[in-house]
Amino acid sequence: MTHLGKIDMAEVTRLTREGRLQDAMAMLRGARVDAPAASGSVRDAEPAPSEDTSRVLDMQPPAPNNPEVLRGVLGRMRQRLGRSLPGRSTGFPIDRAPVELPDGARFEERRYTASAGTLAYKLYIPSGYRGQPLPLVVMLHGCTQSPDDFAAGTGMNTLAEQELVLVAYPAQSLATSATKCWSWFRPEDQHRGRGEPALIAGITREIIRDYAVDPDRVYIAGLSAGGAAAAIMGATYPDLYAAIGVHSGLAYGAADDMPSALLAMRQGGASSDTSRHRHHWPDGKAPLVPTIVFHGDLDTTVNPINADQVIAGTPGVARLRKTLSQGESAGGIRYTRSVYADDAGRAQLEQWVLHGAGHAWSGGSADGSYTEPRGPDASREMLRFFMQHARSAGA
Repeated sequence: MTHLGKIDMAEVTRLTREGRLQDAMAMLRGARVDAPAASGSVRDAEPAPSEDTSRVLDMQPPAPNNPEVLRGVLGRMRQRLGRSLPGRSTGFPIDRAPVELPDGARFEERRYTASAGTLAYKLYIPSGYRGQPLPLVVMLHGCTQSPDDFAAGTGMNTLAEQELVLVAYPAQSLATSATKCWSWFRPEDQHRGRGEPALIAGITREIIRDYAVDPDRVYIAGLSAGGAAAAIMGATYPDLYAAIGVHSGLAYGAADDMPSALLAMRQGGASSDTSRHRHHWPDGKAPLVPTIVFHGDLDTTVNPINADQVIAGTPGVARLRKTLSQGESAGGIRYTRSVYADDAGRAQLEQWVLHGAGHAWSGGSADGSYTEPRGPDASREMLRFFMQHARSAGA
């Protein structure tokens, strides 16, 4: 299998922009491309994407032997990458279907605007909130999803009602991505104080300002593209988030553009050394942000090796002690759980490998999209892991 370092990614990008998508994918697979495309560009012959191939994307990897799927995938990726980023303002990309709430609970629709643009978000406020400081969990949806869909699928609002937690759901702007994917592979969206990280951090700080939030118990998690974005937030804002959750996502720094993103989804992203190097922090010493990772080992959308790379790319992982355990959920999904603890015995990293599961939120509800109801409850396990970590405790 071809490795990223052996491919002329600039040439792949040029071919993609010219519409020579078959040539671009051939080069990604290691073939040489010398001659220009035949008259009549691939773009002109590009068929309309089918409903099946557009459902997940832009996180759906292309089938290597199906050029029509490849063209549809790259066409949609190219369209999104060509959009202008400044002023990400648009209508609310939020479902407005009525949601049943417990008496006294609220699920508010809000908007955040800053120099980087505008994002809509929804905030769940449990009925037991009386102005006392509560933990805050920020949830980043996957492609094609909305805050309401993600809340229904993960069941996080139900847990928040039980445990007294505020939950925020930023909504990707339709002006940035027609499929509502977070731009985890764009360099301008992988840095502190810029692009999507600045907007998501701004939403987080706005909630801290407007509600009673325990600033030491602020967390972020996501699925797929949202999981990759959560990894970016942990790397770029370790002073804001006490722990992160990555479900079926990719490591920080896994890709720098569309071709490398496709490659990362198919066979893994940047090396762990590269990932660690990209954790920029003012004093040069990136802190370890406690992280919990879930990934199905039959995921054909994001290669499961990316979960390993999330763990391997975490600063300080080499100093932790790893223990393994295995189990099976009530629904029959077997799993392997790895816990990485420090010298004091505190679990700093957790990795759950879900045997036989695909690209879906483990233990989720069929009321939402991309869920695997038979799996262990990722929402409950993430919340349990988060509550073990507070920034002031040094964890």
